[in-house]
Amino acid sequence: MNSFGLFSIVNHEIEVPSGLRMIGSINGFTDAGQVIEQMAHNILNKLDAELVVVFDNDELLDYRARRPSMFFEKDHLATYEPALLGVYLVRDESGIPFLFLHGYEPDFRWEAFADAIEEIIETFAVTDFTWVHSIPFPVPHTRPVGITVSGNRKELIERFSEWRPETQVPGNVVHLLEYRLTRMDVPVVGFVLLVPHYLNDSDYPNAAVTGFELITAATGLVFPTDQLRDEGVRFIERLEKKMEENEELAKLVENLEQGYKSDRATSFGVQISSPKAQEPNAEDIAAELEDYLANRQRNNSDDD
Repeated sequence: MNSFGLFSIVNHEIEVPSGLRMIGSINGFTDAGQVIEQMAHNILNKLDAELVVVFDNDELLDYRARRPSMFFEKDHLATYEPALLGVYLVRDESGIPFLFLHGYEPDFRWEAFADAIEEIIETFAVTDFTWVHSIPFPVPHTRPVGITVSGNRKELIERFSEWRPETQVPGNVVHLLEYRLTRMDVPVVGFVLLVPHYLNDSDYPNAAVTGFELITAATGLVFPTDQLRDEGVRFIERLEKKMEENEELAKLVENLEQGYKSDRATSFGVQISSPKAQEPNAEDIAAELEDYLANRQRNNSDDD
């Protein structure tokens, strides 16, 4: 166990090269379009990945809020699947290694968790930290996935960030990590994907593809996206068919589309959506986020 009592090395026989990049993907705050889940699945199931660091659930997890899965087989409990928060050693499609921080957002001891991540970064001489998550946003799916960027890598902020609010929003643990690592002069960049709010609870493959493209732009790492792209085409086809059958949904998308225009291009070769005068202000977005989180908290309480 480390000096903070929060994590342990799983297998000391795994040699972690010094000077790797770290990618952060933490769920539990919000995952509009199931972006984090889709990206993590592609990284952990389609690339060579080995768990090297595991965090102590008893120190960080509220079991009653996020109950572990147990499988009951006729007359006995057959399996127990505890939540997992850890760091993986992964090799991208070209064989380049990197570290992948993934799992649940800690319920407790955020400051100690940040201290532990700093220790891991110093131990493995991590060169930079890149994170991704997604939020629901009043934009139409007919436009490219919007992006807001934070951190201290100014060139990436200038290149990709479309929405730059000045407001107070509910924080999450990757925000804290960015705040702390910036003060250590570790290069940090965070990409928040703006997913159409009516697709919040759907698997939105196009947003996951955008997430991978952004990580590649920030790190040079290469990820498997062919299947996601194919799923994205099929998803849009199903959505367009649903719009033909659902007049209310079609009207919603039409209203959102009327508030946008294409006036500049990204490095990906597609047009960026820029709000017109009817752009929702930061306070409106913050209020919508708070309502969303409050509703989700109530739903979780009902499940318990």
